[in-house]
Amino acid sequence: MAPFEPNSNRSYSQEDVQRILQLAIARQADDQDKEFSYELLLEIAGELDISPESLQLAETDWRSQQSEIQQRQAFDTYRLSKFKKRLGNFVIVNSFLILVNFFLIIPSIHWSLGICLLWGLTVGLDFWNNFYAKGEAYEIAFQKWYRQHQLKQNFNTAMKTANTLVNKWLKSLQV
Repeated sequence: MAPFEPNSNRSYSQEDVQRILQLAIARQADDQDKEFSYELLLEIAGELDISPESLQLAETDWRSQQSEIQQRQAFDTYRLSKFKKRLGNFVIVNSFLILVNFFLIIPSIHWSLGICLLWGLTVGLDFWNNFYAKGEAYEIAFQKWYRQHQLKQNFNTAMKTANTLVNKWLKSLQV
C-alpha cells in the first residue's frame, strides 16, 4: 500500500468519495463520541457543492428510511414475542399432558406423545416461517402487520378525539 501523499493528483469516483467520507466521519465520531449539528451538516454540504434543497430531500429520505427500519424492528420484536408465547404454551400444556399420561392414566399407552409430536410440528413450522422467511414472504408478513398496526393507531387516535369531544360537550352541559 502506498503511503499517503497529500500533494499528489488523485481522483475518485462519487462512490469512493462517499465511502472515504463515511469512514472518516465514523472514525471521528468513534474518537470523540460527538454529534453533528444541522448547521455543520449544511456547512459540509456547502463545501461539497450540495444545495440546501438536495440536502433537505436527502434528510427527508433518511428520516423515512429510519422510520421504516424502526417499524421493521418493531415487527421482528412482535414476531419473536408471539413465537415465545406459542412455545411457552406448547411446553406447559405438553408437560402437563405427559405427566397426566404417565402418572394418572395407563402408563403403557402414550397418547400424550402423539399430541406433543403433532403440536411440536406446528411450532417448528411456525419457527421456520417466522425466522427463516426472507424476501417476498417476509415483505408480505410485514405489510400485513404494518396495515394492522396503522389501523390500530388510527382507531386509538379516533377514540381519543371522540373522547375529548364528548368530555368537552359534557363540560359545556354542566356549565
